[in-house]
Amino acid sequence: MAREYVNLSNLKFLLHKVHQIEELFQYPYFEHNDSETMDMMLDAAKQLADTYLFPFYEASDREEPELENGTIRVHESVRPYLQAMGEAGWIGGTSSMEDGGMQIPLSLSICAGFINSAANNGVSVYSGLTAGAANLLISFGSEEQKATYLPKMFAGKWQGTMALTEPQAGSSLSDITTTATPMGDGRYKIQGQKIYISGGDYEGIDNIVHMLLARVEGAPMGTKGISLFIVPKYRTENGEKISNDVTTAGVYHKMGQKACPAAHLMFGEKNDCHGYLLGEEHRGLSYMFQMMNEARIMVGLGASAVSSAAYYASLQYAKERPQGRRFIKGTRNLEESQTLIINHPDVRRMLLLQKSIVEGSISLVLQGGKYADMAQATEGEEKEKYELLLELLTPVIKTFPSEMGVVSISNGVQVLGGGGYCKDFPLENYYRDIRIYPIYEGTTGIQSMDLLGRKVTMRQGKAMKLLLEEVQKTIEAARTHEELGKYADMLEEKIKVLKKISFHLVGFAMKGQVERFLSDATLYMEFFGILTYAWQWLKQAVIAKQILLTENPVEGELEFYESKLHTMKFYFHYELPKTLGLATRLLDDEVLTIPSSKELAM
Repeated sequence: MAREYVNLSNLKFLLHKVHQIEELFQYPYFEHNDSETMDMMLDAAKQLADTYLFPFYEASDREEPELENGTIRVHESVRPYLQAMGEAGWIGGTSSMEDGGMQIPLSLSICAGFINSAANNGVSVYSGLTAGAANLLISFGSEEQKATYLPKMFAGKWQGTMALTEPQAGSSLSDITTTATPMGDGRYKIQGQKIYISGGDYEGIDNIVHMLLARVEGAPMGTKGISLFIVPKYRTENGEKISNDVTTAGVYHKMGQKACPAAHLMFGEKNDCHGYLLGEEHRGLSYMFQMMNEARIMVGLGASAVSSAAYYASLQYAKERPQGRRFIKGTRNLEESQTLIINHPDVRRMLLLQKSIVEGSISLVLQGGKYADMAQATEGEEKEKYELLLELLTPVIKTFPSEMGVVSISNGVQVLGGGGYCKDFPLENYYRDIRIYPIYEGTTGIQSMDLLGRKVTMRQGKAMKLLLEEVQKTIEAARTHEELGKYADMLEEKIKVLKKISFHLVGFAMKGQVERFLSDATLYMEFFGILTYAWQWLKQAVIAKQILLTENPVEGELEFYESKLHTMKFYFHYELPKTLGLATRLLDDEVLTIPSSKELAM
């Protein structure tokens, strides 16, 4: 039986029914879109992934990138994939028509990205990196810069990257030492090195366009002195393509996501690397945060997608693997044939956990996409509302699908037993791939401190208030159905606990005890994440229940909506109770992780 990696019916259910993408079409920016075209584009995205990504997943992992003769060799599937993405218009899909894009909603692009990343996580990264770099050019580049780079990047002929990290400066970007010296004609000489640059160099691509952070001579110390530069691998002078003094020093051999190289790059070893300022001097980090925030949503998307592929592989295995017998009326009949492992309660528990994480994750990511689309389409107070909601949810969208994706795929490995630990089955591959996601674009600890330390308190808690109003709308909608009323009450009670915890922790910040305020931010993120998934599941359950009552679905559709209700109940009964232990710790005044004057052995 052919193996699946996504459920298109679920994506269309979330896109149209739960997040109601059609609401966007009333606004001028999106009025050229329609539901039928969106479904056709999703079907086409699945066909593209089936052709250019999924068949090469195992090979692109096994044949990992190697540095040969100064250039990184990658799997042969990369170039055809990028060409197909360029021809289909997906790389610049969300960009305006004026900039050469299709002006489609981010929500639709998220669904297509989910399909691609589930089909082949490593290879799909290339197009996402280019789209992120292109968006920086659109936002801050000159007309000349956009005309030079965007057409080739959108066509999949030029690769885009984000060049931030240095050996001594990872999350602490204030410590970067790469320099930019003005040449007097608008160009800058770039000197320095960058590490862990995804897609930073590889053979077969016509050019690579680095979005690079550097410090102009005489700039202020810290993050205020950082500027952003366009640094291509090749530049054009007098109509001739020449090397821009960007060399590859090495390629890192990663635990997972091996199809996309992480390069160590040297800039200006021969003092001939030219950079082109993007926007204004000393504003580079604020510009880069746009790409980083977009990337954080894409991290949540990627984690959700890898989890999806692992879930469907686990599910198929459980439906095909006979082992043991069920206890019927307290006994087992050893003369009967073995039962499939999907019939064992503990295996079903693990599969339901995977399903609840996968479908909760992508729903949360799409929630962020809808808020971004609404912020794009609206103006005034309405625009501000959706921007605040997106800003609050971004660290959660990045973090919780990533952390729970690790949990989900670990359970998938367990479903396969010994087979899950072997390369003969794909679960060990997915398990390796998922582990980078809690690290990408700011670790879980950093994102958690951002959520609690900045986002929950920003604008005197206005964003938090708006989000809780959105959750309350779902709670009230659920109460219109007797079957869902119990779950509405459960979520409402947990929201009260979240408020109590938030006030308790913010109290430390108000006393100036910032370290104490943030010491358990990661646990706060976990509590917050569990509640956002419960909200997403209750939203799905409300729609599923309405359809069951009004449309009388049969056969496969009936099973789909009944499964939604069942999985929602599973999440509320198995995952939501975990907040009890988290609340106990978050309200506890005992301090155990902050260093004291007395050094303790670790």
